[in-house]
Amino acid sequence: MNKSGLYGILAALVCGGSLALGYFAGNSRADAPVATEPMVITADAQLTDKAAIEAIVHDYLMQNPEILNEVQVALQTKQENESKLTQTKFIATASNEIFNSTNDAIIGNPKGDVTVVEFFDYNCGYCRRALNDMNDLVKNDTNVRFVLKELPILGPDSVKAHFIAQSFRKMMPEKYGDYHSALLTSGHADEASAVALAVSMGADEAKLREGSRDPSIAAIFEENNKLAGGLNITGTPSYVIKDFVVPGAMGLDTLMEKVANVRKCQSATC
Repeated sequence: MNKSGLYGILAALVCGGSLALGYFAGNSRADAPVATEPMVITADAQLTDKAAIEAIVHDYLMQNPEILNEVQVALQTKQENESKLTQTKFIATASNEIFNSTNDAIIGNPKGDVTVVEFFDYNCGYCRRALNDMNDLVKNDTNVRFVLKELPILGPDSVKAHFIAQSFRKMMPEKYGDYHSALLTSGHADEASAVALAVSMGADEAKLREGSRDPSIAAIFEENNKLAGGLNITGTPSYVIKDFVVPGAMGLDTLMEKVANVRKCQSATC
């Protein structure tokens, strides 16, 4: 547990202890006479009470340190639930931009009954590892629509490589799937490697470079960054499946399970 989390827990306990002490002090005698003048609590008395409460809390926590773990787990669970609720609300408001943007490539069945959106960066090692998961998923399940959403966040080389990739996608969309796989698995991606690969697949280098300077590409990445922020996505790969976000390279089995759960919910009440 970090210090800020611990201090927050201690502050809450001290506050609760102060309230409890005040309550019991004020209700310790049912037959106590009603005060006719306001009670005056001096600063010294307040400090004394606070010190006493802090000592009690300290001793209790030292004797029962496991409570800190319990509180931390409860706090994390609460934060995760709040994050999921925020993500669900955002997906509802930005559904079209997330699932149906014309700026994204589609792998698999364009009319599939379940859509999986992946935010990725060409220099992301985990994205490279997850590539086979995507390929196997769309191969084994011909009714999955897989959306590739470019999110260049791993430095200037990634940004330049993605600009070239977007230019290639606009020039030769029918080859983008193969280009995507090749660039993602070719090692470190930068402008030179992205251009060389595109040219090897038939792209005209001059037109490719000219297309990469199209201001609309920068607008695409800006929109994707805003979507990632609204979804609380901080790394790649991250997936959006129906109304929830799944971070990290989860593996084929988990992807298939998520897709199956979506289909189950589509045919019944979840």
